Amino acid sequence: MKQPKLFDYILLSILALIWASAFFNIKIATYSYGPVTIAFLRVFFGSLPVLLICYYKKIKIEAFTKDWHWFAMIGFINLVAPFFLIAYGIKSVQSNLAAILMSTTTLSSTVLGHFYTKNEKFNLIRTIGVLIGFSGIIYLFSDNILIDENNFFSAILILLGATCYVIGGVLTLKISKKKNENVTGSILIWASIILIPLVILIEPPLHYTPRLDSTISVIYLGLVSTGIAWLLRFRILVNNGLIFQSQVSYLIPIFGIILSYIFLKELITAKIIVSLIAVIIGIYFVRKANYKKIK
Repeated sequence: MKQPKLFDYILLSILALIWASAFFNIKIATYSYGPVTIAFLRVFFGSLPVLLICYYKKIKIEAFTKDWHWFAMIGFINLVAPFFLIAYGIKSVQSNLAAILMSTTTLSSTVLGHFYTKNEKFNLIRTIGVLIGFSGIIYLFSDNILIDENNFFSAILILLGATCYVIGGVLTLKISKKKNENVTGSILIWASIILIPLVILIEPPLHYTPRLDSTISVIYLGLVSTGIAWLLRFRILVNNGLIFQSQVSYLIPIFGIILSYIFLKELITAKIIVSLIAVIIGIYFVRKANYKKIK
């Protein structure tokens, strides 16, 4: 991999901004749309740039081949479930909380990696990182100003959504030899297939009179935060490698808090700051352990 230059760091920051911007846009989308509809529209609009790239590069989509069950399972766990859970949860909590809660994917993947992979076992540095990071999340739940008995369950659902991303990542290892564009396009297709009947049955489209800002946000979530962000992530991975790309984990919760304050004027409490610092330190220790292993 080439040595990162200024332009590479700019692209990494843009990717972090795009992913961080998803949280306040989900909040705006919930003003008019239900969580199932938000999940479907994210998947639908997100699939457009990915499938166009596959068509342009003549990459075969294997959504309906002998491995269809893997694509369907990963589509549900990695897209349908988290998109629904996060949208449902953000409706009742501040989007900046969601940004911090979602940053636990790095910590959760470390825990699952210990049990389900051969080469990602716990060591002292990883253990310290996971303990510090999750201590920050536990501390965040003690913030009675932002999390109370009325929205506690919603915050838990967001954490569950983050865990779904991690489980989906572990399952993706089963088809890791396939091209990324093929895998992403295939799971997006299956996620759409799963969500279409759910939208019709649970949240019929004719019942909506959506606001303009909600419609813009949900289209943005699909095209930019899902589709274009994936393509940008893939470019960074190819040019600079996984270790460099993984640094986006530090930036997402920071940008998420800043953007939620700018666009929604959401409250930033002292416990949010302390929890954010703890999570970032935890991620740092986990990344440090991974980097030493690779070296």
